[in-house]
Amino acid sequence: MADEKALMEELERLRAENENLKSKRKSGGEIYFKVSAKGALSVYGLGRFPVTLYKEQWERLFAKLDELKKFIKDHESQLRTR
Repeated sequence: MADEKALMEELERLRAENENLKSKRKSGGEIYFKVSAKGALSVYGLGRFPVTLYKEQWERLFAKLDELKKFIKDHESQLRTR
């Protein structure tokens, strides 16, 4: 009886934790970073999968930041939001 009660409590706790994680993912959740096993930088929280690039790739992208912002502004009508 006690084991069954403990199992039911644990099941409810896990369900609540699962719902909490699902709601964070759907609402955009927090953006966070990790270093991958191969030494790349992964950005989590932007979508279903992480965005993973190596250091040099991030640096090349950052160097084009102003150009990227202008491109987004120039193509605003063609771009969608989620």
